[in-house]
Amino acid sequence: MGTSKQITSHILMIRPANFGYNEQTAANNAFQVQDQSLSSREISRRALEEFDTFVLRLRCKGVDVIVVEDTPAPAKPDAVFPNNWATFHEDGRVVTYPMNAPLRRLERREDIFRMLSGNFVLGEHLRLEHYEEVDKFLEGTGSLILDRPNRLAYACLSPRTDEGLLDEFCRAFSCEKVAFTAVDGQGREIYHTNVMMALGETFAVICLESAPDPGEREMLLERLAATGKDVIEISLAQMMAFAGNMLQVRSLDGDTYLVMSEQAYQSLTEQQIAHIHRHTKILHSPLYTIEKYGGGSARCMMAEVFLPEKP
Repeated sequence: MGTSKQITSHILMIRPANFGYNEQTAANNAFQVQDQSLSSREISRRALEEFDTFVLRLRCKGVDVIVVEDTPAPAKPDAVFPNNWATFHEDGRVVTYPMNAPLRRLERREDIFRMLSGNFVLGEHLRLEHYEEVDKFLEGTGSLILDRPNRLAYACLSPRTDEGLLDEFCRAFSCEKVAFTAVDGQGREIYHTNVMMALGETFAVICLESAPDPGEREMLLERLAATGKDVIEISLAQMMAFAGNMLQVRSLDGDTYLVMSEQAYQSLTEQQIAHIHRHTKILHSPLYTIEKYGGGSARCMMAEVFLPEKP
């Protein structure tokens, strides 16, 4: 995959200009909730407050957070989730992805690449977005959970994660796919792999309960064991509280943190928290508005930048 590092200190985040409920994504995202208790302006205001608090907490721990302001027009209700439309790799490659919801396709921005090129070396740009024309989708590190050192790409197949495109990604990055099926408590396909699974340097947080096929569950456990990952299992209820939507990051001082929302943290048991602490510190932040109306959480908000740094 051109990289041997599993985690990075550099995180790209998009400060939303028009955050809100997106009916297009709600069609296959069971985590989104639409109610009339707040005005769209209040939802947007609260999301901004949550975003700014989250960035501050990351920066206070020494994580390099690159904040880009969302453009006000056209309105992009999910711009706060940049990990779905681009990935940035240690060999300098950039990949842009085909997005299931037409509104989300507006999030791809070439000016962000130009901005990053000030501090990082950008190489080849692999563009997959033309697959939108034939209704095939692969939504970045929402769809792909990458074990970079071991060259594995875990993915639960869904309307947003096409197996053929998964194969194409794996060919481009010389990695092996680990494809499986995952469903929620109502039997609906889980829209993104990163809500049921997170990979750290030495551990994996995973909702095995969401994989209905016993053979696939066994296969997942075997792969994780073979690559030296200590498995921390979460329940379906914890998954629905975004306890699978976590990302391990490194501070510029070398400390590591498993980053999650406050809701996710509060869903964990004392034993699970102690288990995580054997591997890494924990950082959490309140993201209730973003989770409720956007159907995504902490991990979705952070696009990792593995690009080589310029001298």
